[in-house]
Amino acid sequence: MSGVDRRTSFAAAVGFLLASSQPAFASDAWTVVRPDDRRLVYEGHWGRTPEAAVTVNSGSRLRFRFTGGSVHALFDVASITVPAQIYVSVDGGPKRLHAVDRGELRITADGRGPHSVAISVKDVFSRANRWTPPLETGVVLTGLRVDDGGRLLPQPTPIARKLAFYGDSITQGVMALCEVNTSDCADGTAAYPTLVADALRASLTQVGFGRQGVIQTGNGGVPAAPDAYGWNHAGSRADSDRRADVIVVNQGTNDEAYGSAEFRTAYRAYLDKLRSAAPRARILALRPFNGAHANDIAAVVGELADPRTEFVDTTDWLSPTDGDFNGTVHPSAQGHRKVATRLIALLAKGF
Repeated sequence: MSGVDRRTSFAAAVGFLLASSQPAFASDAWTVVRPDDRRLVYEGHWGRTPEAAVTVNSGSRLRFRFTGGSVHALFDVASITVPAQIYVSVDGGPKRLHAVDRGELRITADGRGPHSVAISVKDVFSRANRWTPPLETGVVLTGLRVDDGGRLLPQPTPIARKLAFYGDSITQGVMALCEVNTSDCADGTAAYPTLVADALRASLTQVGFGRQGVIQTGNGGVPAAPDAYGWNHAGSRADSDRRADVIVVNQGTNDEAYGSAEFRTAYRAYLDKLRSAAPRARILALRPFNGAHANDIAAVVGELADPRTEFVDTTDWLSPTDGDFNGTVHPSAQGHRKVATRLIALLAKGF
């Protein structure tokens, strides 16, 4: 599909999706905020237009501030068959879990404010179509509706430091909570990318696609990592990582079926693409936790002779006998915390 065709299909899909949510903007008794309003702060891969902000990635985040007693998050769920799960926290309070299975979610707060809201994507189910519109899963935000008399407030100065994580279902947080491959057991906010970014007070881009590798295509219609890079999903270009301070790559786990030579060629091309997009970033190429293609990754990084690209040997970071995994491949929440501790120590010195 050409870039023009992708943009056309995306625009058509958004137009179709918004048909069912247009009534939400009809009332004069509410203040309506479009999803591309500058007072909304997005982290991660979001495709943003005046009509919709769309993410298909667990770990993506949205923050905003408002006055008044409540605000309504408006979603389009017309094509959704497997609802995404999100956490909502108000004024730094506990995270409350919601399924994005309806067109409107009311978020309440005590008093008139000002209030702060943080929405984080717990899981976008990896096995449903989340690449080619109309999407079967994902978060499609069509706006915010603020109570009569309330208003959205400007955000403080955004966080300057930026971290980007690219990987597979491990990066996504699949099975972080329990041993079944469902949204209930998955939690992108419990995975190591979120933990590292929060500890270092950095802005987060967390992109993980189940079953994906640098050669292996992912679940849900997702291409292999080099072809998916630079896109939010089909037809929606992602913002460049040119401003990323650090990019962490955790790929290779799902490429075990491919030979060494083929893998090295694909992995080098992937790193070259990342470097081209982010000339100044520090790139960490992790040894997959199961050791897949570890020697190949180390060799590719060595051949690059790029002082800003590093091979990170994760041998013995996790133990299969100490509760660090749910199943044989996916780290548990405890395992993710162990990985995060290692990466925080590695990054904190030069970050």
